[in-house]
Amino acid sequence: MRQVSMATRDELLVALMARYDQAGRADKARILAEFVAVTGYHRKHAARLLRGGSSKDRSVPRPRRSFMMTRFAKL
Repeated sequence: MRQVSMATRDELLVALMARYDQAGRADKARILAEFVAVTGYHRKHAARLLRGGSSKDRSVPRPRRSFMMTRFAKL
């Protein structure tokens, strides 16, 4: 398989994002499959890119509560 440059991947992503957003479910599956075949990205990663989501949109992880914290907080 021939490698596609990052610039070409970015151009393709910009071109497909609008079409992906307006497409129905069957068309989204076809667009996603073609994008994955051309770029070599993992399917889940490609779908996130096509939806336009960024890591900035994610929520901040909350601190984990341990068993000991919850057990002794009641005492």
